[in-house]
Amino acid sequence: MFSQLQHPPADPILGLSVKFKADSNPNKIDLGPGIYKDEAGHTPVLACVKIAEDFRVKNEASKAYLGSAGSASFNEKIAQLILGDHRVIAENRVRTVSTPGGTGALRIAAELINRSKPGATIWVSDPTWANHQGVFKAAGLTVKTYPYYDYANKSLNFDGMIEALKQIPKGDAVLLHACCHNPSGMDLNPEQWQQVADLSRDVGFTPVLDIAYQGFGQGLEVDAFGLRLMADTVEQMIICSSCSKNFGLYRDRIGACSIIGKSVIAADIIAAVMLNVVRVNYSMPPAHGAALVETILSSQELTNQWHAELKEMRDRIAAMRQLLVEKLLENGVTRDFSFIARQNGMFSFLGIDTEQIQRLQDEYSIYVVGSSRISVAGLATSNIDYLTQSIAKVL
Repeated sequence: MFSQLQHPPADPILGLSVKFKADSNPNKIDLGPGIYKDEAGHTPVLACVKIAEDFRVKNEASKAYLGSAGSASFNEKIAQLILGDHRVIAENRVRTVSTPGGTGALRIAAELINRSKPGATIWVSDPTWANHQGVFKAAGLTVKTYPYYDYANKSLNFDGMIEALKQIPKGDAVLLHACCHNPSGMDLNPEQWQQVADLSRDVGFTPVLDIAYQGFGQGLEVDAFGLRLMADTVEQMIICSSCSKNFGLYRDRIGACSIIGKSVIAADIIAAVMLNVVRVNYSMPPAHGAALVETILSSQELTNQWHAELKEMRDRIAAMRQLLVEKLLENGVTRDFSFIARQNGMFSFLGIDTEQIQRLQDEYSIYVVGSSRISVAGLATSNIDYLTQSIAKVL
């Protein structure tokens, strides 16, 4: 049965992590994985999560299935988190299911699209998260790209993006990063979001919003601006959200897939199909992470604590962006890296070439993916001097 299988290409980020772990250099730095790290290089469990876990251990009365949609309370809380007090909630046009992480949400969204229109085309930004294409293709979709990042000018190629979106056939889907674009760190401003939303309505493509980093850019409300504006403008859309980053629940794998229907009846029909997609994929979603989020968001005290911890993470990443720019200047780098401080979220492209990336790895044990994308959350005051000195040498 398995004799014809060929070894698949190694995942570039996971492959780097393997090399990093085997490296004996005490100064080694891993800038590949998109995981938040504190000043000590540790990915902590949030204090509010610890409290919620203690509550769950003491109060959980059963391990019975919750059903394919997962916890109704979690689903309601997540919809409120991403949409706020948006009218679509009051109009009862939102349906949400719990999923195994944000990746699970994307897979459910992809299969839902494929059920609606077999072999449908979904357009993703160039560049986008490395796994987007794989998830969508595995669900049977055709994947195409639209321009997004201007590598030469280290900026958003908004004109190219708009011109491409104008040409998208009615009925196709378009994936948009709601905030903290992965991997470029370049986000749309409010005026640009309005243009994209208007195009979605006028052209007739279905927006799929991926919001994996809400709270890591400018704040929970600001980061959801584009998503909520889109919900104001179009009749139907899909939202894929994740609790991995902003709640630090990476290994607990909890996210959500939400749909907004044209009407209550339309939303019910879409939700029924979505539940069938869930049933034939993983049947029931994991409950532990959802219970923690539900507990936190049901308590004003814990919610306030979460907001404070999330702000601490967001502020640290922003500080590392600024410090990276300043330290490169201190080390005599004349190339302009100021764009890094103007970006949002965990990621940025350094814009160095493949030979320089390889030298960073071979000579200095600094691990960066081949596109030059770095996870800013992997920086700390303890390693920033070594990093910037090494970059200065390879430049």
